[in-house]
Amino acid sequence: MNMDFNMKKLVKDAGAALSRVVQMTEETLGTSEKTELDAHFEHLAERANATKTWTEKILRNMEAMLTPNPGNRIEDFFFEKIDKKKPNRLSNLEYVGIDMIEAGNDFGPGTAYGSALIKVGHCQQKLGQVERDFIGTSANCYIQPLRKFLEGEMKTISKEMAILESKRLDLDSCKRRVRKARSMLGQQNESGLSPEALLDQAERELRVAQSEFDRQAEITKLLLEGVSSSQAGHLRCLHEFVEAQTRHYAQCHATMQELQRELAGLPGGFHPSTAPTNSSAEPVVENGQERARVICDYTARDEEELSVNQDEVIIVREIPGDEDYMLGFRGKQLGRIPKVYLEILSYQ
Repeated sequence: MNMDFNMKKLVKDAGAALSRVVQMTEETLGTSEKTELDAHFEHLAERANATKTWTEKILRNMEAMLTPNPGNRIEDFFFEKIDKKKPNRLSNLEYVGIDMIEAGNDFGPGTAYGSALIKVGHCQQKLGQVERDFIGTSANCYIQPLRKFLEGEMKTISKEMAILESKRLDLDSCKRRVRKARSMLGQQNESGLSPEALLDQAERELRVAQSEFDRQAEITKLLLEGVSSSQAGHLRCLHEFVEAQTRHYAQCHATMQELQRELAGLPGGFHPSTAPTNSSAEPVVENGQERARVICDYTARDEEELSVNQDEVIIVREIPGDEDYMLGFRGKQLGRIPKVYLEILSYQ
């Protein structure tokens, strides 16, 4: 008995699925009418789909940026699914720092190189810790909200959109039955029911299907309109991420400056160059030369030309027989510069 019931249900479901396939094929071929949603609803659906697509891309790339190792990302994913704490891994910077410290101790902390290795190693460990803090903060303030949106709100929207599509197919099927029943008026019916009774039944089913479709469309529309609120929340999360990134780079910069000061105090110390690339001193003008201000940056295209920067003041001299270029001098460097990039300041 139970087997017969299951078989009947299976046959019924298979018939319904086949009917759906035929219906959708006819709609695709344009041989069957299709109930269209209003333009505002379609716009909301397109915006929600775009939000889903771009959020997935941003999330995927953010995860790759913060955790470059794909094996670690897969491991983290499984730990999240089983609701367990992620393993506390050392960063690449911390591994480098450990090796530098061990090498420095092996070479001898009293040697210049060994002492420098130890200091740089400790700095790398600090940078690694700063990086791990940044990764954790970014995951909490930006990645998790995006993932929650995709796994929660967007999944609900997708589910309701699928239900709406099913309701639409039911509605269109009822419309076809009504049209068929109307075309049968005045004709003999094999079912034993009068054509009028069949039409009345089809119209009742149509009213029910229309009501269910309208109700589902309204539910789905409300969910789609909520995507704007989600984007406002994502904007706040984005600001938090930018603040975290700003703090991260500021901490890295401060750590590196401290390292430079420490290295400068070592024997044979390291002294970073602080001299500007463009000297602010007035260039000395000799006979036949002129002072010129560079109007905008110019990059040399060959060895005979000279690269210059905007607002830089240099010495130039005419090149006999060349109306387009001047010869520019900067310290021991010289080369041709197009005249259109120069503004002559004085003549000698």
